[in-house]
Amino acid sequence: MSFVIVLLLFAGLSEAAGRILPLLARRPGMPRTLVVGLLFGAGLVEAAVFTLWPLTAWTLAELVTSTSPPGDSLAWTPGLAAPLLLCAVLAFPLLGPLLHLLLLMGVGAGLAEPLATATELGWWGAAGCVAAAGAGLGLAVEAVRRLVVGLGAPRTTEGVS
Repeated sequence: MSFVIVLLLFAGLSEAAGRILPLLARRPGMPRTLVVGLLFGAGLVEAAVFTLWPLTAWTLAELVTSTSPPGDSLAWTPGLAAPLLLCAVLAFPLLGPLLHLLLLMGVGAGLAEPLATATELGWWGAAGCVAAAGAGLGLAVEAVRRLVVGLGAPRTTEGVS
């Protein structure tokens, strides 16, 4: 289990690096301490989101089936979490977002299989729960990201003539 936690932390750092590298390319004079702080802070947030993805999908499956599926909840395994280390592909110009989406779809399909076997939803129903959980978590993180950027942006005041 500790190996999975390390994988998820590195996956979070990879995702954060994929988001921060384009920012560095546009602003080459950023202080290194700020960059490192952003990288580690964002990496921890992304790792938390990755950690919550199977749990959120499991909860959605419980809501859809109206019963609690038997057995333990869905959890990451090293084989399922390892591809997330490639999330930094988001930084590649033009193809990055498409490659990132394909990567997350592949990981989501891998999560759908154990969820389908644990529930009576079938593979497509489980894939829908995994997709909805991923999209919901992604939207929540994006909303928080925009809020933080909005609060941290310098305010400009217009001069009175």
